[in-house]
Amino acid sequence: MPRVEYQSRLESLREDVLYMSELVAERLRMGLDALEQKDDDLAREVIDGDAEVNEMYLELESDCIDLVALQQPVASDLRLVASSFKIITDLERIADLATNLGGYALEAEQDVFPDVDVQRIGGKTLEMLDEAMTAYEREDTDGCFTVAEADEAVDDLCSAASEVVVRDLIESELKEDADVEATMQEVSRLLLTIRDLERVGDHAVNIAARTLYMVENDDSLLY
Repeated sequence: MPRVEYQSRLESLREDVLYMSELVAERLRMGLDALEQKDDDLAREVIDGDAEVNEMYLELESDCIDLVALQQPVASDLRLVASSFKIITDLERIADLATNLGGYALEAEQDVFPDVDVQRIGGKTLEMLDEAMTAYEREDTDGCFTVAEADEAVDDLCSAASEVVVRDLIESELKEDADVEATMQEVSRLLLTIRDLERVGDHAVNIAARTLYMVENDDSLLY
């Protein structure tokens, strides 16, 4: 493969990874909106759209394998391909978590704990994902560390939200006519939602870590 074509494929890989991240971010926004609005149609759209993300992941995976197998890139080029492969894996998993949100939206029947601000947590994770992908696009190492630092705040929000749910459940006295099983299902759904959003933040950090490694061969953010 001529050098010009090879470099073009590397650049196309980066552009395709960025496009995939935009699609995944949109799925996550839709999942959060479906939860907030209790919109069944939007929830199903998120769930049905996961196939598109999976197909894109497989195509990019194949591109990464071809570049390594056929071109045997070295040094920075190899790190670009390897990091991009890991990043699309994190993006695919974020899309799976967005699909989970769609499922929770379909199951939701009541706001058991209105004081738990799921949208705030979700908004923070979306910001982290956007910042991580911007760092990847611009090879911004400072941005990588910014994402890692933001994860601590998201973890604190998730921990506080989970504590509110558990504390209020323990302290509350269900009314005699309350549907205990339905209430527990809602509690479980909310805790799973919080857990999944925390995982989105973790995947954003993974993306930042791989970007830092790609740019500077620095593995300090890798888990």
